[in-house]
Amino acid sequence: MEQVSHLYAFNHFVIAIAALTIMVLVARTLVAGTKYSSLLVIVVFGLALGSLLVHSDMATPGLEQFPVVALIGQTTVIALIASFFVGGQEIRRLLSKKDFDEECDFFSPSSQEVVLGTSSTQLTYIIRAFLLLIGIQTADVLISDRTTDFALGDSFLLLSYICLALAFILVDRKAVISNKGQYIRKGLFEVVAIIVVLNTSLWLSNVVSSVIGLPQIFFAMILSSGLGAALPKWKHGPTMNALLFAGIPLVLAGSFLVGGSHMVEAFGIPGLQSVIVYGFSGQIFWMFGGLALLIFVGKSNHIRNLAPGLAGGLSHSGLTGACTAGDFGRTAASRAPIMINIPFAGHIFVFTILAASAERGSLMVGWTLPLLLAGTTFVFLALKSLRAANGCEKTEVKGLMLFSLGWQIMAVFGSFTLLSVAGMSLEHASMSAASGLSHFGLFAAVQEGMFGSAAASLITFTFAMTFLVHPFVFAMFGKAAESNGKMAEKAVTALASAGLIGVVSSTLMI
Repeated sequence: MEQVSHLYAFNHFVIAIAALTIMVLVARTLVAGTKYSSLLVIVVFGLALGSLLVHSDMATPGLEQFPVVALIGQTTVIALIASFFVGGQEIRRLLSKKDFDEECDFFSPSSQEVVLGTSSTQLTYIIRAFLLLIGIQTADVLISDRTTDFALGDSFLLLSYICLALAFILVDRKAVISNKGQYIRKGLFEVVAIIVVLNTSLWLSNVVSSVIGLPQIFFAMILSSGLGAALPKWKHGPTMNALLFAGIPLVLAGSFLVGGSHMVEAFGIPGLQSVIVYGFSGQIFWMFGGLALLIFVGKSNHIRNLAPGLAGGLSHSGLTGACTAGDFGRTAASRAPIMINIPFAGHIFVFTILAASAERGSLMVGWTLPLLLAGTTFVFLALKSLRAANGCEKTEVKGLMLFSLGWQIMAVFGSFTLLSVAGMSLEHASMSAASGLSHFGLFAAVQEGMFGSAAASLITFTFAMTFLVHPFVFAMFGKAAESNGKMAEKAVTALASAGLIGVVSSTLMI
């Protein structure tokens, strides 16, 4: 029977890698030749397929029949560790007076297409990222002795071995690698480092849990960012390259499949309608309201500022994935990790106050109001700096760092305060805020159970549903990329106004 269960696990592994990699490749094919991000297609594709699996009786809500797909959706922290590490590197490079050579002198990717819109190296990254996400997650669970908490846990040793071994040897033969041994060893070192960060961050989270319920991602952010700052000269190996390029798209693909499976069921849950309505409205308001401030007040209407500014200002999963994948150009890709890391420094307030509020059962409004004032001050200083930048890269980056921190505080605590005052429970407010911002950190924290088991099970659905607003988001950014980086100002004004009306209306409905 044990052999049968291991074969059963391997079957699910094959189904998951086929389903998710095909989803990413189809998405990339559909946007090939345009400036639009493939994440836009992954949103719709994932939700539709997840819902169809339930409607066709192939699965039940939550996709218990496809445990490896569900497992991929739970690897958010792994994908973010890669982004945090790069952010730590970029911050160290920015603050240091030394000139660091950012060019990789031993690896040159291939540009030859094997699938429309995807080169052979990119295809290798997508497959390797899937293997790494599963391999690292299963290895982490094995080391921390949590296999009983997972479906197929008895087969995690086999899955970890197969995935990590395949990821280790999988190299694009069409890429130019001057020192293959060094490149492969770098990948192995990066895998070990990520597993160490995962286990250490989980241990720290458990150690402080008796005092305050800080989630694992908080400590993972500190450790990986610190490691990046300590190793600013580290040239990325195959593990980092793959996770930066395809980690977030694959995590979102898995999450949206699970979220889509909850679609019909969730609409019947009392109070969830107001969560979704605020999620939709918040998506528009916080995104386009932030863009309006950068464009009209900060005079920074260029995608090199707008994309990383809002990716960091909201810890926005969609823009984060699009930026790190290079969808909005090299400048946005290099700035995004900085902007993602900077507001996470402010998460020492976010997670401590929210963790204390979760234990208390209600939001600590007395703490959120001073932080809202501080966030407003940071945004004011940021816009002042950006307005005077006049194209100076260092001034723009400084302004975006301040904006990311300030807008993050305003968006997170503004959402929680508004929803709590309106009468929404903290559990539902956590789903609304995470979904309304597409906030990766809050998503991971809710998914880990910071606000209860009900929120943990439903967050994939509410998070995925509000991603349906992303046709507006990615269409606007895609159009800007095709218009020499300039965003359509009238459309931003209209959408920001519509978002404001929606947010006010949604709170009145609670």
